[in-house]
Amino acid sequence: MKKLLIIEDDMDMSQLLKRFLTKNGYEVDLAVNGAKGIASFTANPSDLVLCDYRLGDMDGVEVLKKVKDVEPGVPFIIMTGYSDIRTAVNVMKMGAFDYLAKPLLPDETLQLIKRALSTQQPLANIVDDKMNHHEAASGETVENAQSAAASAKSYAGKNNYVFGKSPQSKELIRQIELVAPTNYSVIIYGESGAGKEVIAQTIHKKSKRAKQPFIAMDCGAMSKELAGSELFGHEKGSFTGALGTKIGHFELANGGTIFLDEIANLPYDVQSSLLRVVQERKVKRIGGTKEIPIDVRIIVASNENLNDAYKKGKFREDLYHRFNEFHLTVAPLRERKDDILMYANFFLSIANQELEKNVESYSPEVEELFVKYPWYGNLREMKNVIRRAVLLTEGTMVEAKSLPFEISNFTRTTMGIADDRSEQGSHHASEEVKDEKPDLKSAALGAEYDLIIKVLKDVNFNKSKAAQILNIDRKTLYNKMKAYNMEEKLSE
Repeated sequence: MKKLLIIEDDMDMSQLLKRFLTKNGYEVDLAVNGAKGIASFTANPSDLVLCDYRLGDMDGVEVLKKVKDVEPGVPFIIMTGYSDIRTAVNVMKMGAFDYLAKPLLPDETLQLIKRALSTQQPLANIVDDKMNHHEAASGETVENAQSAAASAKSYAGKNNYVFGKSPQSKELIRQIELVAPTNYSVIIYGESGAGKEVIAQTIHKKSKRAKQPFIAMDCGAMSKELAGSELFGHEKGSFTGALGTKIGHFELANGGTIFLDEIANLPYDVQSSLLRVVQERKVKRIGGTKEIPIDVRIIVASNENLNDAYKKGKFREDLYHRFNEFHLTVAPLRERKDDILMYANFFLSIANQELEKNVESYSPEVEELFVKYPWYGNLREMKNVIRRAVLLTEGTMVEAKSLPFEISNFTRTTMGIADDRSEQGSHHASEEVKDEKPDLKSAALGAEYDLIIKVLKDVNFNKSKAAQILNIDRKTLYNKMKAYNMEEKLSE
């Protein structure tokens, strides 16, 4: 159970917050002022600190400094009234994870706490922990683990990301080193789960803006109103539900870097407003009249080629050219075979730490499956698979029985679909299955293909509607469409 410390001099509010968070599975300690909060944290550090900015004996900045002296990596969230939001943003620049504006909204508070607690410790510590406990069954495995650890230490920072040793990864590193010191806008292309946000963070950390904010936003499936409010902010009463003033992501990122993921899915009307901000470097909140100057580096990411998107009328051409000062492409994990076991060892270290286990290695069968499996969910899929496998492993070695069915039973039947898809994209997936010895998994793959095609046609290829009907999220639908080469098939 994660432990939270609330430092708040309003006892009624702190008690309400404690009851709410306790019901949601957290252990909560309270402190009525800064001094008592610091003393409590020093004696028994919590996993996260929620601190009011205005306390009777000191302000949130003083508390932040003292808490970070005790535990530099602890997530620290500032709670503040709307009149102090600009101050709260400055506190974020000094190391706070984020801020919450009063009155607190339960869902927003809970989601922010979950997001803050999902951050991990620096990779160097994780890899050291892995190597201190690692005693592999063979000298070759030890050598591979040591090589993976050395490479991880060389190319990963506090973002929990390993830049591998494959030619594609080395070229990616070279390009990051080249563009990071500049102020160029950057487009990062890559499939879902490939680590695009962490690459953007790496560019930020290697830039002259490293000490300024890095603000990320997922533009996928947002309505015009929500996307505009998140990007540019809004004034109180500017639309139904605007109960107070909101600072937008561009203002929060002032002086630093803003990262816009899934940029191709941004509503077209919002793209027009974004173009003006990019051109003039000024932002106007929704419902506001004041233009606020901003100095922000822009990094965007997409799993769709923006050059193709603007030719299809889905993305503004002028906005594309503004962003396309430099672009990077993250190769899918399945195309970087040399990196797969390095990432597997890395995620094994993280899972061991998170689950307080000491699983030392993978069986040869598992390593072979990992290298052959296509990983259409990329690093995100691998991390989740290994996390689950470590949880299920009773000994010190991950066996195939601890893997999900689609990996542990990965055969030439499923590999045939993937291989033939890349070489002979016009073949129907279910037809491929019929050519093989029939089995339940093959039948399921064929049925899945046919259902997705049918639903897409029924909704006139509206992917958001299709995902809703299929009861999956939009990114999962995109991954499945890529796995079956559906974009090419549907365009025929």
